[in-house]
Amino acid sequence: MTEDGPGIQAAVEGELALLDPHTGRSPGAVEALLHPDFQEFGASGRHWDRAGIIALLTGTTDAGDRPVVTTGMRGVRLAPDLVHLVYDTELDGRRAHRSSLWRRTDGVWRLYFHQATPFGASAG
Repeated sequence: MTEDGPGIQAAVEGELALLDPHTGRSPGAVEALLHPDFQEFGASGRHWDRAGIIALLTGTTDAGDRPVVTTGMRGVRLAPDLVHLVYDTELDGRRAHRSSLWRRTDGVWRLYFHQATPFGASAG
């Protein structure tokens, strides 16, 4: 089920901004999009906290301008201040199912939790 509304739209815009390599080069931009209690389970299986993912994203110099291809992005509002997004990505032949929770705190939507699960061509 996909819903519409300002919370879903804010989450989608934030998610796409984080996938943009230009955003990742700006620590301030990344910090503004991540909730203070952010946590991630990456496609590598590694657990990331906010400081770690900011360092990773802003310290990456080989990302260039390669776009991450997203498909099937859809969102559901789970509570007044909580949105769940799911979608798939592909970059350089690597594919992942992705799930994100966006939480509104003090009127601002920020990424609270993210998980990426790699999958191959035969997985769906």
